[in-house]
Amino acid sequence: MKKLFFLLAILFLAHSAHAQLFNKERLANQETFDKRFLTWGYFLGFNSYDFKFEYENENPDDRTDILVDGDLGFNVGLVGDMRVNDYVNIRLEPGLYYTQRNLRFPGFEEEKDILREVKSTYIHVPLLVKLSTKRLNNFRPFIVGGISTSLNLSSNEGNPQDNSGGEFRMTKTTNYFELGFGIDFYLYYFKFTPSIRGVFATSDELVPDEDPNSPWTGNITQMSTRGIFINFTFQ
Repeated sequence: MKKLFFLLAILFLAHSAHAQLFNKERLANQETFDKRFLTWGYFLGFNSYDFKFEYENENPDDRTDILVDGDLGFNVGLVGDMRVNDYVNIRLEPGLYYTQRNLRFPGFEEEKDILREVKSTYIHVPLLVKLSTKRLNNFRPFIVGGISTSLNLSSNEGNPQDNSGGEFRMTKTTNYFELGFGIDFYLYYFKFTPSIRGVFATSDELVPDEDPNSPWTGNITQMSTRGIFINFTFQ
C-alpha cells in the first residue's frame, strides 16, 4: 500500500509537470511572486517513517533482525521563505508530524513480548536551502536540502519502565539531514507546491533497557529514523 501511494504521488508530479510544459496557455500567473523578500504559507502532507538498526552481534544465519512495519502518517505545518537571489531561497518549515511504527522482536513466543507499537508525535523544525531552476511558463522545478531537529512528544524517555514492563523508549530530541525535490505551480490566486523529501537521522534515538543484556535492546548499538515526507504547500 505504501509503495503504491508513493508511486501515485510521483506519477502525479510527473503528469502535472507535463501538463504545464506542453499547455498552449502561456499567460503567467503570480508574475512577481518570486521577487518578494519574505513569503509565508502552510503545508499538509503524509509521511512514512522507518528505523535503521545497527547490531553488536549480527549473524546472517540467525533471525536476529527487528522487523519494522510503518503506517502512513500525517503532517501539517507552516512555511517561511526568504529570497536570497533569483535561484536560492532559505526556508523554515516547522510542523507537527504524526506517525506509528510497529516493531516485532525475534526470539519471543508471546505477542505481548514480540510487538511494540511506537506511536510518535513530532514537532519537526527543518532549515532548508531551496535551489530552483528558471521559471518555465507557470511552473518551476527545484531541489531542496538542509538540516532539521525534532522533539518527540511521545518518546517515553523519562518513563521508569522499559521493555520488561511493555514500554519502548526513545530520546526526546533527534537531529536529521534532509534532501528532496518538488515543483512550484503558479496558479491564479496562489502558488501550489507538491514535494517529496527523504529524512535521515544523524543521532541514536534508542533509550536502552536497564538490563544491559535485555533481549529487546541488548544487541542494538544504534537505532536511527529514516523517513519520506510528501507535502503539499500553499503560499
